[in-house]
Amino acid sequence: MVPESTLDDLRSDTALQESDTAGRSGIPVAGTLPARPPLADQFAMLVAVVVPFLGTLVAAALFWTHGGVGWLHVGLLVGGWLATGLGITIGFHRLLTHRGFETYALIRAFWMAMGAMAIEGSPLVWCAIHRRHHEHSDLPGDPHSPHPRGGGWNSTLRGLWNAQVGWLFAGYWSDPQLRRYVPDLLAEPSLVWVDRYYYLFVLISLAIPTAIAGLVGGGVNAALMGLLWGGLVRVFLTHHITWSINSICHVYGSRMFRTADGSTNNALCGILGLGEGWHNNHHAFPTSARHGLAWWQFDASWLVIRLMQACRLAWDVKLPSPKAIAARRI
Repeated sequence: MVPESTLDDLRSDTALQESDTAGRSGIPVAGTLPARPPLADQFAMLVAVVVPFLGTLVAAALFWTHGGVGWLHVGLLVGGWLATGLGITIGFHRLLTHRGFETYALIRAFWMAMGAMAIEGSPLVWCAIHRRHHEHSDLPGDPHSPHPRGGGWNSTLRGLWNAQVGWLFAGYWSDPQLRRYVPDLLAEPSLVWVDRYYYLFVLISLAIPTAIAGLVGGGVNAALMGLLWGGLVRVFLTHHITWSINSICHVYGSRMFRTADGSTNNALCGILGLGEGWHNNHHAFPTSARHGLAWWQFDASWLVIRLMQACRLAWDVKLPSPKAIAARRI
């Protein structure tokens, strides 16, 4: 766990903080907080958070009382999680937000679609919020810092809850400041199109497992089971694995590098998060396409990017130099 005294030391390291800010987004620090979102936006977010949770409870209850979960349902759950999870980690995060590598327009569109079907927000909004996180990491203005001022276990719990779910209702989604944070992405027509029709991708994301299960199993009940396991349960797991990077990986874990925040490396999040849980590494080198910088830090997203590079489907792949790594080591 990162103690508050360590965070205070990190916050007071002005030189390091300024260096990190310049490397994060190139945008002057503002630290302004968003206004409370409209009730309609809050309700939409409530639906996005609660419905997958309720679906997971229903799936667990049905499994407990009736069983009936076969390899098809497991395949829809795991396959959907991998495809859409990589869409977030490779597409939204390493490709779009941080420009960690470049690829062809068709492959770029594929990763955008996979990321949109994770139902974590449209690509422009997702990237804007994440760039804002890097600009203010664990400081006022960070959308999802788990480090509120104060001490004690209750403060820690409040911080973890805010970083996991609470921040979703604070207005960052309804006021993402796109022109401030993603002017480069706004210049891409394909991204703007995906952003405009984001809810179509939400529907497709739920329709695909429903249709596959219905065709294979035959009948409405089979289709509903596909919607349940390949849709709602998959979305619930993908959401909370992603959001655990915001919460757990700023509180629990180890630190390899000096950064101006409390980011940590967490092995469990590193595996479940497809490489994103090596979060201290990422905050030390935000543009790196590889997050698991040690040989033993498994980074599934990097393996896919490396395979793309070997097939000449990715280029300009950014990695920190050995000199930069040595200079940042704790």
